[in-house]
Amino acid sequence: MRRSTTVTSLILSSRTLATATIHHRLLTTNSTSYSRWPCFSTGSAAAAATASLGVAGALASAAAIASLSAQSVYAKDPLPTDLVPKEVVLYQYEACPFCNKVKAFLDYYDIPYKVVEVNPINKKEIKWSEYKKVPILMVDGEQLVDSSAIIDQLDQKLTPKRKADSPSGDDEEKKWRGWVDNHLVHLLSPNIYRNTSEALESFDYITSSGNFSFTEKLTAKYAGAAAMYFVSKKLKKKYNITDERAALYEAAETWVDALNGREFLGGSKPNLADLAVFGVLRPIRYLRSGRDMVEHTRIGEWYTRMERVVGDSSRIKAS
Repeated sequence: MRRSTTVTSLILSSRTLATATIHHRLLTTNSTSYSRWPCFSTGSAAAAATASLGVAGALASAAAIASLSAQSVYAKDPLPTDLVPKEVVLYQYEACPFCNKVKAFLDYYDIPYKVVEVNPINKKEIKWSEYKKVPILMVDGEQLVDSSAIIDQLDQKLTPKRKADSPSGDDEEKKWRGWVDNHLVHLLSPNIYRNTSEALESFDYITSSGNFSFTEKLTAKYAGAAAMYFVSKKLKKKYNITDERAALYEAAETWVDALNGREFLGGSKPNLADLAVFGVLRPIRYLRSGRDMVEHTRIGEWYTRMERVVGDSSRIKAS
């Protein structure tokens, strides 16, 4: 069940550390231009204006066609309505990479879901469950746990045709899903808590989106950031990471190499490995570490394609 915890919750050993280990989104016209050029007659000015409008219209049309083409290329196959669950509730930490794996799957398949943000200190929201980690997914009253197991069960139930259409891709997909759980996620904490400024940036995100009281927010942001700065050094040693940024860049390049020129590992459409990589990277994408990763590796184009194809969140807003 190790994959179901957040990266930081792996080192949870006390109530104090619990607070610290939360894992934390043409043409421009100048109205005075004609008066600056007295050689233009009224007729020539009108002709110029007409020409400008024509060019602008052509460019706008081309842009619209390109946009529609992109949408068509990345169009998703909707699930049959009879397969879509009636009620889905995700118990999560907003910044948890494993929770974000599950959300990537739900968002990609446009499965509406409610979110219950779990307080990482007292976990009162999941006291009803014998399973004390996140994510927990309730699907029409059935409890599913462990991010990869959750996705496997949903995939088997909701997309049986996908497996039938690509049996040869199962081994490759399984290999890279394992790589995400056993390697990629372990690079995240050492990177987002690499120094004090990045640790504070990360906890700004975590505390702004997590379920904290005012006092817990202050405690988590400053005490948590300081604690995780030191914890990240222990994680580097545990996973034999010498240079955390270099390791993150290497992982990004390894993933791009695995694509081997394909738009997605799944070919023309993402498979579960694509969704797993995208899911765990989504919480860090716009933090300093994620921005550096996109700037210094080739992963940016794939990530942008994934953003487009996954689309907007299917999360049901709280009323």
